[in-house]
Amino acid sequence: MDKVNANDKPYRHGQSGPKYLFRGPNIDWGVIRFLPGERLGRHKHLEVEETFFFTRGTPKMIVNGQEFRIEEGDAVRLSPNDDHDIVNDTSEPVDAVFIKDRYKPDDKVDIK
Repeated sequence: MDKVNANDKPYRHGQSGPKYLFRGPNIDWGVIRFLPGERLGRHKHLEVEETFFFTRGTPKMIVNGQEFRIEEGDAVRLSPNDDHDIVNDTSEPVDAVFIKDRYKPDDKVDIK
């Protein structure tokens, strides 16, 4: 058994970004915060399935070129090779839980 408390882990960018709670051996998962004006960055995973569960805020999500508005409580599952980005174009922070099924930290491909 492993136990962590999210309050003991830092966000990657200080007040925002991903906060990994568990990394491997089988999955990656944690929480992510987007402050107003921040974005995830367009990318895809070659073999990893990724799921986001939005607990706060209403960001714009872009998947394979299609834009849609997220609502609190939405869950979005992305298959490998789904090109995706999350944009907080609102005036409030956005919080989500993310789960990457299969621990493969080198699987991310940034898209310009």
